[in-house]
Amino acid sequence: MNDNWRPSAGIDALRLRARLLASAREYFRSRGVLEVETPLVVSRTVSDPQIESLQLAGDPRYLHTSPEYAMKRLLAAGSGDIFQVCKVFRAGERSALHNPEFTMIEWYRAGMDLPGIMAETAGLTARLLADGWPHAGGQVEYLDYQAAFRRELQVDPLAVPVEALASLCVTHGLAKGSTAGASRDQLLDFLVATQIGPRLGRHALTCLHHYPASQAALARLDADDPRTALRFELYAAGVELANGYVELADAGEQARRFAMDQQLRQARGQARIEADERLLAALQAGLPPCAGVALGFDRVAMLAAGATRIDAVLAFPWERV
Repeated sequence: MNDNWRPSAGIDALRLRARLLASAREYFRSRGVLEVETPLVVSRTVSDPQIESLQLAGDPRYLHTSPEYAMKRLLAAGSGDIFQVCKVFRAGERSALHNPEFTMIEWYRAGMDLPGIMAETAGLTARLLADGWPHAGGQVEYLDYQAAFRRELQVDPLAVPVEALASLCVTHGLAKGSTAGASRDQLLDFLVATQIGPRLGRHALTCLHHYPASQAALARLDADDPRTALRFELYAAGVELANGYVELADAGEQARRFAMDQQLRQARGQARIEADERLLAALQAGLPPCAGVALGFDRVAMLAAGATRIDAVLAFPWERV
């Protein structure tokens, strides 16, 4: 008999998920952060070349990869601090740490700077991991992107020639032919994914911050060093759990970044994604100064359960839906 009808996660794991979600909601509600809902189906999706969206058959709309654009429209309309727990979808992402459908906790805090949003993210994550990860209650490590590369690979990621970066990637396992035509950011991403990220958060939650400006996405650049962005990622046990920004509020700059994404997608042969004009209009109307975070809840639950695959905390992963 085919056993694919059975849930992947046990009942104890499902109970753990419920407890953690209740704890997260209480964390925000106790701080006066409003819970909101936005549509799962959207007319515009992210243009980031690193993310592929699931499009509805016979329909120009998509399943959202994040509620970010819609939540920023709420912020521009005067919502104040908000959070959301929702399912999000990303095509082609399946591994021990990826499922094409997953649960995200996303929130936005008015007037918060990068140190503040990093501390809040670490605080929430430590709360959720308190009973399942031995280092959750320890000190948080704040490590800037340049310092991480210098410490782990003895190079400056903002200054090293791309040829030397390609050679370093080959040394660490990237096929030599794969470096031909690879961009600096693609090479840096490979090294973060294979060499730096897995070494972070081993004995404390680690916030890796101040990513290169070319990887700013929807983050502001640092006025003190415009080569870097006010962006961070949170790691525990070598696993990336969250991605956060001090949010870009400049509609013109955001439109320029969308256009750059289009050029890169075209160069890579990826589908064209039209810019979200409603988001740009919201930015033009006025996004209040704020910081936001997207936390991958399934990975947090996985670590809290002492598991190494997210299937252990998913009732029905991709192959069983």
